[in-house]
Amino acid sequence: MKNNSLALIAWTILILFPLGDRDLGAEQPNIIVIMADDLGYGDLSCYGATELETPNIDKLAQEGLRFTQGYCSASTCTPTRFSFLTGKYAFRQAGAGIAPPNATALIKPGTETIASILKKAGYQTAVIGKWHLGLGQGNGPDWNGIIKPGPLEIGFDYSYLLPTTNDRVPSVYVENHRVKNLDPNDPLWVGKKRPSADHPTGKDPEVRKNLKMDWSHGHNMTVHNGIGRIGFFTGGMKARWRDEDLADEWVKQSVKWIEKNKDNPFFLFFSSHDIHVPRMPHERFQGKTKLGFRGDAIAQLDWSVGEIRKAVDRLGLAKNTLIVFCSDNGPVLDDGYKDAAITKLGKHRPAGKYRGGKYSIYEGGTRTPFIVNWPGKVSPGESSAMVCTIDMATSFAKMLGQAIPDNAFPDSLDVHGALLGKPNSQGRDHLLQQPNKGPTLALRVGDWKVLSYANAKPKKHLTFEKGPGKYELYHLATDPQEKTNLATSNPAKLKELLSQLEKIKADGRTRNF
Repeated sequence: MKNNSLALIAWTILILFPLGDRDLGAEQPNIIVIMADDLGYGDLSCYGATELETPNIDKLAQEGLRFTQGYCSASTCTPTRFSFLTGKYAFRQAGAGIAPPNATALIKPGTETIASILKKAGYQTAVIGKWHLGLGQGNGPDWNGIIKPGPLEIGFDYSYLLPTTNDRVPSVYVENHRVKNLDPNDPLWVGKKRPSADHPTGKDPEVRKNLKMDWSHGHNMTVHNGIGRIGFFTGGMKARWRDEDLADEWVKQSVKWIEKNKDNPFFLFFSSHDIHVPRMPHERFQGKTKLGFRGDAIAQLDWSVGEIRKAVDRLGLAKNTLIVFCSDNGPVLDDGYKDAAITKLGKHRPAGKYRGGKYSIYEGGTRTPFIVNWPGKVSPGESSAMVCTIDMATSFAKMLGQAIPDNAFPDSLDVHGALLGKPNSQGRDHLLQQPNKGPTLALRVGDWKVLSYANAKPKKHLTFEKGPGKYELYHLATDPQEKTNLATSNPAKLKELLSQLEKIKADGRTRNF
C-alpha cells in the first residue's frame, strides 16, 4: 500500500510538472569549445581589427563575455592543445613540442582529461578537426589498420580528425580508429625519408614551378593538392582531402554530431585548423578580404562559427549551450608558404598592440581572443580577468560538481566564476607561458612578467624574438607592449619572479604556488 501511495505521488508530480517543461539542463549545459589555430589578439573586428570583418564571432562576443586577458598556455599548437585537454603544462612532459607526422599518442590511456571528466558527468563527447597530439603507439600509427590509442582512449566518444596539421602528412581524415575511405588495395605509407628517387617533392624544380602555393621554407617534401608538405607519404588516394574543403567538413561533421546528441548534454571540441598554413580556404572565400589568403581564412573561420551557432539555434539548444571561443597560439605571417600574408598585410596588426606572436613568449604569443557565451547565464560585457585555456578542465569540473582526482589537472585552476562573469569572481593571479617547449619559459605574476630564455636562439623567419641577455622583466600595467626591460634596474623583482618560476617547475603542480 505504501509503495502504491509513493507511485501515485510520483505520477501526480509528473502530471503537474512534466519533464519537458523543466529546465533539467540548467546546471549541466552543453559545452562547445571552438579553438582557432594561429589566430592573434588583433585578428578579429571585435578585438579592434579594422581591415577585415568577423560578424559571427563579433556577435558571439557582443552577446557574451569578451576577455581582454585571455590566454593560451603556449605559443604553438601541440603544447596548448595538450594542456587544454590535460590541465597540465606541456613543458612538464617529454615530447610535447610540435608533433611530427608519425608521432604516437602523447596523452596516454588512463590520463584524466577534460573529455573524460565530462564523460563521468554524463556528457557525450567529441573532438572534430585538428588533433596533432599523436596517434597509436610503438613505431607509429598503423595507418592501414586500427589506429589506437587516440581520442577514444582518453574520454572522447567520437573523433573525426585531421591527424596532424594540414602542412604535415598524411593528408587524410581519421574517423575514430581508422583512416576514412581508405582503399586496402592502395595502402598508406608515411615516413621521414623520400620513398624513392622519382617521388616528386617540392624541391624538384619542375614540380615547384607548377605548385598551387609555393613554399618559403621547410614545406618542400611530398606534394599533395599542389602544395608541398612536411614529411613524405604515398598511397591512400581515395582517402585524401583537399585543403579547400577542410572547414566545410569540420562544420558538416560537427552539425551532424550535434543533431545526433541534441537530447543529451554534450561536449564538442571544435578543433579548427583555420588559420594555420597552408592557408588555402574554399574557393568561395578566396578574395573575400584584402589581406590575401590569411585574411580569407579568418573569414572562413568566422563562417564556421556562424554555422555552428545556426545549428545550435535551429535545434533549440542555445539557452543551454555554453560556447568558448579561443585560439591555440598567437599569429604568424610567413610560416612556410608564399601566401601574401606579409605583402598584403597593410595596416592590419594580427597581434594587436602586443609584441611577438607564434613561437614567442611575449604577450602576442599567448594573449589571444577569448570569448564565453551562454545566453541567460553569462551577461554580455568585457572582462579583464586573467583566464587561460588550461583552466577549462578544472573549471568545467567544478562548475558541474565533479570530483577531480588528486593527480589530475595539476596546473589547471578553477576560474569558472570568472568565465561565467559572476560578480566578485577572480581569474588567475599568475600564469606560466611557454613557446614550443622548455626550458625557455615566462611567468606572469600580477602585472609583472619575467622571461627566462636559457639558451634559446631566434629564428629569422619566425615571430620568435628576444633582446640581449638571458632574462627580461616587464611591468605589463605600464608597459603592455614589453618595450622596457627592467631586469637590470629592478634586480629584486627579477630575483623574486625567477624564484617563483623555479618553484612552479620544481613542484610539478601549480596548485601549490
